[in-house]
Parts: sequence; C-alpha cells; structure tokens
Amino acid sequence: MNILIVAATAIEIRPFLEYMKKRIDPADIDVLITGIGLTAATYSLTKQFSLKKPDMVIQAGVAGCFDLSIDLGEVVAVKQDTVADQSVVELKKLRTLFDLNLVPHDQHPYKNGWLVNPLNKFLGLPGIKKVNGISVNQISTDKKMIQFYKKIFKPITESMEGAALHYVCLQENIPFMQLRSISNYIGERNKEKWDMQDSIKNLNNTLMKLAERISK
Repeated sequence: MNILIVAATAIEIRPFLEYMKKRIDPADIDVLITGIGLTAATYSLTKQFSLKKPDMVIQAGVAGCFDLSIDLGEVVAVKQDTVADQSVVELKKLRTLFDLNLVPHDQHPYKNGWLVNPLNKFLGLPGIKKVNGISVNQISTDKKMIQFYKKIFKPITESMEGAALHYVCLQENIPFMQLRSISNYIGERNKEKWDMQDSIKNLNNTLMKLAERISK
C-alpha cells in the first residue's frame, strides 16, 4: 500500500521525516510538501496524482481552533471541510456561493456545501475527535468574520489547505485523511500564546502511529 503524506511546510512534519528514515520502508510512503495556501495545495496534489496515484493520502498540519474547550496541542481529524471565504457579506449576513445559487449545494464533490470524507474507517482512531473544518485564503482575525464563520459553519479548525485536499481527493476518488493539531485559537495573533512545540510533537506522534497502522 502506497501512502502519500502531505504537509504545507516541512517543519510541521520534520519529526516524522526523521522517523521515516529509520523505521519505515521509503518505498511504502511518499512525502509531498505543497506550500502554503489553497492554490499551492491544489496544484501540488493534482501534479503529484498525475505522476503517481497513491492508495491513501494523509494531510498533516497545525491549525487554528474556534473552540476554547479544546486544548492546544490536541490532534483532531477533519470529517468535512469547505472554503469559508468563497463568500460575500450582504445585508449584514455571510452568504456563500451556494447561498447565492452560483453553485448547487450538492454539486460533486460537495454534499450540502461540504467536502465530506466518506471513509469513516480511517477516522476511527482512539481518542481522536472528528470535527468540522474550514479553509480560508486569509487567516481570520476580524471579530465579525469569526462570528459569521461560527454561525454558518460551526467549525472547530481553520487551515489554509484542508479543503484543497478534500476537493482533489474526492474528484480523483482517492482515500484521504486530514489530521490537524491545534496550535492556537482563532483571532489570537500573539505568538507567545501559541503552542507550536506541543502541537507539532503530538501531530507527528499520531502520524507515526497512523502510518504504521495503515501500512500493516
């Protein structure tokens, strides 16, 4: 079974890369560093799949969190994602492309406006919450937009690449999983209050366990 590990930046999965050199047959696992953002991730994934189609894709990265009850450093699996800022604020309401009837809510690969991961067996890791995620082109800092997102999407995580993974993999019919470790709370720009160290450590520990489980 060939597994493709995807990350926006190498630093997010550096411990896993070191582990892979020692513990895992390189022939079983490939790594793709897409770059940051939806555009870069979409292009990199599409290009990679044209060269080699994997049996499974795991995207791993840190993420912001809307839910203050979730601890920094906790690892979650994103069960559905969407591009939140493909939208417009109109009459003091956030309206998505689906609300504007520009795109049907259930136009493939969307289901009711969401890019849903259908492979529940890969989401059943003990102790890993399954959550809603949103992806954005601009990191959310504006209080009004944050409230819009909370009301419309009820998200837990925010990333800049997750929806690209879901979209491309659903289009190509490739099993996938999005793992996110909480590095910060949405709207908090003081990096001293972020926890990058534990979030990367916990993310990579989970990634190692998951890669071994799937490869077996």
